[in-house]
Amino acid sequence: MDDTLEMPTAAPKPDVPQENEEENSSGDEDQGPDWTKIPGLPAARPVIPKRGEKDFEPTAQGGSGLQKHVLDRSRSAMLDALKGTRTIAHKSVSHGIWYPGLARAHVTVARGIHFSTMGHSVARPSTSSEDARKVQKRLELLPEEALYLVERGAMFCWKPTDLSLRPSAHLDDMEGVPMSAQQAYAEMIGSCDLTSEKYQVYAYLRRLGYVVTRAKPPTSDYPIPPPHPTTARTQVSILGRLYNAMSCLLARMARVFTGSLDWWQPIRRNGWLHHHINNTSLFKSLRFLPSGHSAPLHIQHTPEIPPSPYQVFYHLYKPSTPFKKTAPPPPDFSVVVVNARASPMPTISELTALFGELPVLPPPVPRKRVSFAQQKVAAASSKAPTNPLSKTLPASELSLGRRVITWVWPWAATKAETPARPPNPFPSLKMGNKTVVIAAVDAGTISFFRFGQGVFTEWPMV
Repeated sequence: MDDTLEMPTAAPKPDVPQENEEENSSGDEDQGPDWTKIPGLPAARPVIPKRGEKDFEPTAQGGSGLQKHVLDRSRSAMLDALKGTRTIAHKSVSHGIWYPGLARAHVTVARGIHFSTMGHSVARPSTSSEDARKVQKRLELLPEEALYLVERGAMFCWKPTDLSLRPSAHLDDMEGVPMSAQQAYAEMIGSCDLTSEKYQVYAYLRRLGYVVTRAKPPTSDYPIPPPHPTTARTQVSILGRLYNAMSCLLARMARVFTGSLDWWQPIRRNGWLHHHINNTSLFKSLRFLPSGHSAPLHIQHTPEIPPSPYQVFYHLYKPSTPFKKTAPPPPDFSVVVVNARASPMPTISELTALFGELPVLPPPVPRKRVSFAQQKVAAASSKAPTNPLSKTLPASELSLGRRVITWVWPWAATKAETPARPPNPFPSLKMGNKTVVIAAVDAGTISFFRFGQGVFTEWPMV
């Protein structure tokens, strides 16, 4: 660009073949920002501009004086922009006091929307000498929550001290010295089972909008989701057992007279003689190795083995999940955080112990792909008037005689509804009935892996 400013020479310039500019031009991501175009470098909040075009191309003879001047000016502008102090509004910042002995941050001034999903209420004795016996509730933050707010500039954190401090404006009610982000990292990382890898995962998920809580409560005051629901067996009365036995007997008798002859189903033909044999039991008898997750693992554990790093540490909630801080719902995901350079791949015994703590998930709901034409037909049918005579009456509204006939001769009842379509097993086989997410942190790089417990034994292909 500045070749006209150089000294003229008699040597002819070599012919350089002109190439396509689109091939030589690099994208915006490969170019550096023009720091000289920042409006007002000494401003309180500098803004990094978008990347622009290059002013010149590198040459073998070296740059001219103008090129060096442009580079020095851009470099000094970049350093001045990076030296800018990040400021926040005083009316929107929260205040907290960090207690190293408790490994908690007491929030004295709560501002913003962060505390709708962060922090928990704890009953602590009053700090004043007059009300020493009085117990009051206060909002406290875990180390990762306090460090996250300090790092993003949403909270000022203080540390109590016994030294005499000079009074300062707007900070008369604070007792202690202010903590910088570096000091908060040094004191909060390593307390209450918090490591740098776990904090990196917590901060990354919080920036994405997820609600992150501890899986194991550090104290009894920390709210946790309800325990996994257990399937309780309903006790059937004697009359109910007699009714079920009579219904099964009548159904078998009806199947003899109404069932079609199918020579390709010998097990069904000999159901009266071998009523305990079906396809599932037949193939199970041919299996020489036990299958399923209920089969025990024959692994000898030695007491010298250190504890496994694969433990559920965080509960994860989607942004769309309604979350209540005092009564959190069941989590959407369970996250395990490990150091990729210090933890090997999980063994089958570690995965078995990990899945033993997780609840059984329901099968995924099939997605219905409806075309636009089908949507129009469904909308037109919903607006059309329905005939009340065409509706089938429920069993409770039938007369006593028809109900007796239906109970004695089940084949006499007309089945109005269409048979249900069997569910698609492949979404359940892909997801499994238990899922855990493992976050492997490798020198700051976070990778997420999903492990699921298969349900191949629950979905036989025969």
